[in-house]
Amino acid sequence: MLNTQIIFSRLIFFFLFFGIGETNRSTSETIIKNGRRNGGYFQNTYGFPKVYDFIIIGAGTAGCVMANRLSEVGDWTVLLLEAGGNENFLSDIPLFASYLAGTDFNWKHRTHPSKEYCLAMSGHECIWHQGKAVGGSTVINYMIYSRGSRQDYDEWESLGNPGWGFNDVLPYFLKSEKINIPDFMNSTYHSSRGPLSVQYAPWHSHLAPLFLQAAKEVGYPSEDLPEDQENGFFLAKATLFHGTRFSAAKAFLAPVQHRPNLHIIKHALVSKILIDSVSKEAIGVEFVKNKRKYTVVSQKEVILSAGAINSAHLLMVSGVGPREHLEEHGIPVAQDLKVGYNLQDHVGLGGLTFFLNESVSLVDRRMIFNLSIAMDYILHGSGPLTLPGGAEVIGMLKTRLQEDSSAPDIEIVLGPGALTSDVGGSLRRMIGIRPDYYQQFYGSSKNRDAWSAVPILLKPRSRGRVMLRSAQFRDPPVLHANYFRHPEDLDRLVEGIRAAVNLSKTDALQRYESTLHSVPYPGCEQTTQDSDEYWGCAARHLTLTLHHHVGTCKMGPSTDPEAVVDPQLRIHGVGRLRVVDASIMPTIPSGHTMAPVYMIAEKAADMVKHHWGKT
Repeated sequence: MLNTQIIFSRLIFFFLFFGIGETNRSTSETIIKNGRRNGGYFQNTYGFPKVYDFIIIGAGTAGCVMANRLSEVGDWTVLLLEAGGNENFLSDIPLFASYLAGTDFNWKHRTHPSKEYCLAMSGHECIWHQGKAVGGSTVINYMIYSRGSRQDYDEWESLGNPGWGFNDVLPYFLKSEKINIPDFMNSTYHSSRGPLSVQYAPWHSHLAPLFLQAAKEVGYPSEDLPEDQENGFFLAKATLFHGTRFSAAKAFLAPVQHRPNLHIIKHALVSKILIDSVSKEAIGVEFVKNKRKYTVVSQKEVILSAGAINSAHLLMVSGVGPREHLEEHGIPVAQDLKVGYNLQDHVGLGGLTFFLNESVSLVDRRMIFNLSIAMDYILHGSGPLTLPGGAEVIGMLKTRLQEDSSAPDIEIVLGPGALTSDVGGSLRRMIGIRPDYYQQFYGSSKNRDAWSAVPILLKPRSRGRVMLRSAQFRDPPVLHANYFRHPEDLDRLVEGIRAAVNLSKTDALQRYESTLHSVPYPGCEQTTQDSDEYWGCAARHLTLTLHHHVGTCKMGPSTDPEAVVDPQLRIHGVGRLRVVDASIMPTIPSGHTMAPVYMIAEKAADMVKHHWGKT
């Protein structure tokens, strides 16, 4: 039975969504704008103290965990600062993930223009999404819960980070997880005791079993995967509760919001970490709220959890970063470190579309604006609106170039919808595809029933960089993705694309005459279709990212010239300052990054408690 709060929230959605009591409520943008009127549970704290034991910058995935775990110690005071506001009932709806990208819940970063990737996007700039809300990216992401491979974490340990091998980090994955899938309830790899609800979507299209059957036909394990199996196809696990998005804020802050030693300040933009020039220790932060600047002092530590882009940016404007780059912008150097380097992301091909000869539970605007489907969601937490961004089945594969590792290097995300059915335009706006490109590619196929596959490169060799635009934190950073700079990356991705196309040719999907969209990717017409050159060209044009930015504050020993933090996540050479988010990852995991960030924060909280004698 759904609780009253959930039903009430969904009824508000119903009244706004279908325009009851108000007319002309026709677009998703208007709906989302109205949704911001909903208050949420976290109120701004006025008259806050000027001194805290711990100051946490960023109420995202990691920041919410840190705030919860550190405020468990009753005699510690904790301040959590967040640049955004509360999530609302619209962000609760799993299928609405793409609609949220254009709202104020998103930092809306853009990469530096490139001639090598994102060529189908306006200005040849990739749009990079990052959550700007209490709950961070867990408010706008696709909610997919996967941990990556055992080998990912053993690799971190081999790079000089003791305590970060798989056997060491598994307990911290388990600490946060509350698995709500019966088959995994008694597993040694899963836990049913944590605060974070993980489950399958309560609704699946008729295509979901066909995707799994197609994988079996090709020879991939599917459905009944062993819990430590790293390669194969399976239904997507997601952070859902009764069919509703279950964010970091709901899991970790809502239960403890009334603790007297925890203060949460929203709409607070941190402009600088204060570092004492004599002691070389972090002593507090400056932040701006309502156009007024505040200074708050930390008695124990400042914990930076602003994400791989903003954490690197804030460190550099605070004087921690590459000396030459900081001096170029007139910033006094507190510590010379390779901040902003080692940027990694999961990148792939968008727009891979397969047409069907009949409608098979197509996920598109027709479903979203259907009254019976809305009522099914409101009353029962079921129906198509519960699909996490429309993703149903995940495939993890190894290419021929991955012979020396058991970890997959390609992911294929399968879903019952495509850009052809993107009548409202939310998907193409989320990607940033130019209207003329979309029209040329899909203009003759709009509204056709289709499914899509998104092949993703999991273990890129290429590295990007976050750089300063100026010394002012309000000026967005310069982001160099450097996708496909290493030639092997494109070779691996092309093999993954071919694997996705082969799925379409199986008997399972030929039941509905699944056929690859025949119009060539614009810009690639001069290459032979289905050649390696063609698919590489397609990936350079309709470049898709999962927004899994990591690595810009690399974890490693002091002997590693590229390391920014040590294995305790403390900044090398700067006392009382830790980074706790995806930026510390030395290498990107072969899975979605949300679950590893929860793990990192759980482990970091224990490290902090141990350091200050509270274990």
